[in-house]
Amino acid sequence: MGLGAAVLGSLSGLRASESVTPGMHHKPHAKRVIFLFMAGAPSQLDLFDYKPDLHKQYNQPLPESVSMGQRVTAMTKGRKQVVAPSMFSFSRKGQNGIHMCELLPHLSKVVDDLCIIKSTHTDAINHDPAKTMFCTGSQIPGNASLGSWLSYGLGSMNKNLPDFMVLNSAFWTGGTGNVQALYSRLWGSGFLPSKHQGVSLQAEGDPVLFLSNPKGVNRDGRRRMLDLVTALNQKHLDELGDPEIQTTISQQEMAFRMQASVPELTDLSGESEHIREMYGPEVTKTGSFARNCLLARRMVERDVRFVQLFHRGWDHHVGLPKKLRGQAYDVDQPAAALLMDLKNRGLLDETLVVFGGEFGRTAFGQGKIERDNYGRDHHPRCFSTWMAGGGIKGGVTYGKTDDFSYNIVENPVHVNDFNATVLDRLGIDHRKLTFPFLGLEQRLTGVEGAKVVSEILL
Repeated sequence: MGLGAAVLGSLSGLRASESVTPGMHHKPHAKRVIFLFMAGAPSQLDLFDYKPDLHKQYNQPLPESVSMGQRVTAMTKGRKQVVAPSMFSFSRKGQNGIHMCELLPHLSKVVDDLCIIKSTHTDAINHDPAKTMFCTGSQIPGNASLGSWLSYGLGSMNKNLPDFMVLNSAFWTGGTGNVQALYSRLWGSGFLPSKHQGVSLQAEGDPVLFLSNPKGVNRDGRRRMLDLVTALNQKHLDELGDPEIQTTISQQEMAFRMQASVPELTDLSGESEHIREMYGPEVTKTGSFARNCLLARRMVERDVRFVQLFHRGWDHHVGLPKKLRGQAYDVDQPAAALLMDLKNRGLLDETLVVFGGEFGRTAFGQGKIERDNYGRDHHPRCFSTWMAGGGIKGGVTYGKTDDFSYNIVENPVHVNDFNATVLDRLGIDHRKLTFPFLGLEQRLTGVEGAKVVSEILL
């Protein structure tokens, strides 16, 4: 009985803490976020971080003054590290003459809306912990994801759709031969109440699993059944005080409303031919990145707080040039169209769009190394990301790497700094958004002094 009382007291304390929404700490510049996550890690050298003199070092050993004995993966340890310059051409684009790769002709047209951060860095060198780090602020599974923190901190703006929605995109039809699985903890709620977890839309069948009524059950019948179940759950909640019972009640009600709202959301028949053409030919394909970008725009129109698009296939240890062409084809036009579409509708100023992968790629090559055929290993020391809209300066670059895109020489941005900046644009002080768990006041950005990148803010 004594143990039971302690448990009930603990549950009651959790329920009390959950009943108080942290809320905003300062005036927000954005209401919503769209996170374009390139799973597998794009090569910054071949897309954003132009190094015009690197070709002079072709097939030469990476200088020890550059590598400085830094940690490498098991795939590189003990092997020669010879330089593989990018085979792709770059040209200056936009009002400020930002160097953009030939593989990104559409993003080049909207570069004046982009803030390209060339000095992002992370702690992890392998995919699983690095993805987990970027999405949850920790390499260790079990923490809450960025979208879940925003749902917890700011609450919902739309009673008929979840606060946090996830779209997993099919990758280049040519295939890459090296694609890791995605796991639900990347959009999970961790120690936060489960109502804050992301809801993943499916490419085939019901957009959300089990959304449709079973055969022989109509909407009226579903409503009566739900009313009865809610009454029983409410009785159970009154007896135990477990906040997860309240989550069950609210999520069952949300699911009922989603039976009407989700089919309307995913029906693109009302989109004009002009809009379809803007997103590119892949927009008609279910599960494509292009279609998911259009769905993301429809979601933020309906005030979904956080939308995360995952695009896999960026892990290019061999044959990078051919594979990167396919990946860039997948995302370049749709991402640019998303920015233009939001801007044309007056939504970009209040929607923060961010783009990045879990880490970068090395200047030294892997596999067969030729001028037009090479691969690259994992590189956490520096990589490129970008932000647009939502109170971010456009047409600028931030941070600088050395001549090999191997080390940061100016304005480093840790992934926790990146996430702190996202929270800041939505009116949240990352130091104050906390949740009590395991005796600690947990927060997305950890306890090691993350900072907002103030220089890129409007």
